[in-house]
Amino acid sequence: MTQAADIVAELDRLYTASVERLQTALARYLDDGTPPDRQARLDGSFAYPEIHLRYRGGNEQRPAPPRSFGRLIDPGEYRISVTKPGMFADYLTEQLTFLIEDYDVQVQARPGRQEIPFPYVLDPGHAWSLDEVSATELARFFPATELAHIGDEIADGLWIASDETRPLALFDGLRTDFSLARLRHYTGTPVEHFQQYILFTNYHRYVDEFVRYAIGQLGEGSRFTGVSGAGGIYVEAGDDTDRLLNDTSAWRRHQMPAYHLIAPNRTGITLVNIGVGPSNAKTITDHLAVLRPEAWLMIGHCGGLRPSQRIGDYVLAHAYLRDDHVLDDVLPPEIPIPAIAEVQLALARAAATISGQSGDELKARLRTGTIVTTDDRNWELRYSTTALRFSLSRAVGVDMESATLAAQGYRFRVPYGTLLCVSDKPLHGELKLPGQANRFYERAIAEHLKIGIETCEELRREGPKLHSRKLRAFNEPPFR
Repeated sequence: MTQAADIVAELDRLYTASVERLQTALARYLDDGTPPDRQARLDGSFAYPEIHLRYRGGNEQRPAPPRSFGRLIDPGEYRISVTKPGMFADYLTEQLTFLIEDYDVQVQARPGRQEIPFPYVLDPGHAWSLDEVSATELARFFPATELAHIGDEIADGLWIASDETRPLALFDGLRTDFSLARLRHYTGTPVEHFQQYILFTNYHRYVDEFVRYAIGQLGEGSRFTGVSGAGGIYVEAGDDTDRLLNDTSAWRRHQMPAYHLIAPNRTGITLVNIGVGPSNAKTITDHLAVLRPEAWLMIGHCGGLRPSQRIGDYVLAHAYLRDDHVLDDVLPPEIPIPAIAEVQLALARAAATISGQSGDELKARLRTGTIVTTDDRNWELRYSTTALRFSLSRAVGVDMESATLAAQGYRFRVPYGTLLCVSDKPLHGELKLPGQANRFYERAIAEHLKIGIETCEELRREGPKLHSRKLRAFNEPPFR
């Protein structure tokens, strides 16, 4: 088997068969108490399929591919378990095609031994009653979520081989399913609706503007096919859009509601309202990373730190002072987080396109500099300490999410960027009063969000050039 599409099709067949066997065994147990055959747990009947690749080496005379991923350095065996191959078909096919075309490899889809936990096959469409059986009881007979087997050791460079086989990708089937379940819970939308370009915001008014914009993009001649919103709301051209426009219950039901402007091959745009704070920023990106998005961008508000800034100005982050602390154990704060040139240029071009300004006129509104991300919402109460630290960093803005999102992009090899809008100037006595706040929001949000959307379109047009070697370690798995 040499064609990537055929390999992915076989993965899907194996995965579907494992899921059906597990669902059938669960249904039988819930119906009459019959446990699964013990042999099914031993022979991989309930297991994820896996990709197995053998690289012979010997390509020293062939020029290395120019891309930053899809590269093989050391000969040997590689493998990774896979969940939902149908959902990830485009990604898997692309990654395998690069390796098959550029290297002397043997690749096959085959049954694996990493079992699928039973919670991940409990389809809401099944009429199963779990009221009279506990998860603990089911775990006696069926594969369950073993946290000891889920982790980010590959991404964090801590993976230790138990044999001579190397990992083929950053995330295996178990880690991916764990995150897909969390994404549904946190965002209130199907994981299949997430798009390749992701915007984060920390204010709900951006959601309102995004929904209005997204609905306006539907119709004849548009590349966008629908809009999906938190709570299971989905609209297409011609549908009644009032449900989505008027829905105010998402925050009561979902911690970080998501909204998706859907296009073929997941080339549309997703907006996630992560709220305030680095903990949420880390949580959502831990899980979004398994989707292997093309890029994620922070489009939110910050406090301006320079006297020359005005409320409504923009800050394009080219460096981050990480006072968020939530990643210190896995990514020490002394590790530099580089700006991604392709993303920086796309943000700058989009700002010029949407604002209609350029040159000195645009520079008067858009400042490039360091963003401080803090985990202390009341940092102003420690003014004597924080003001000195901010000054030493030459920071131009302060927020509670951007450095966390950038660090997670660096950690998980997802291109990232930040464009913030100055909403107040706490060091200079310019705080938003209620009336001023409303006028600021009305003036700034629409333009700011459209810059974020246009940046996503710029990056989509950029194509493979978006991915930078800045994000790749020297002992990387081959897949992006």
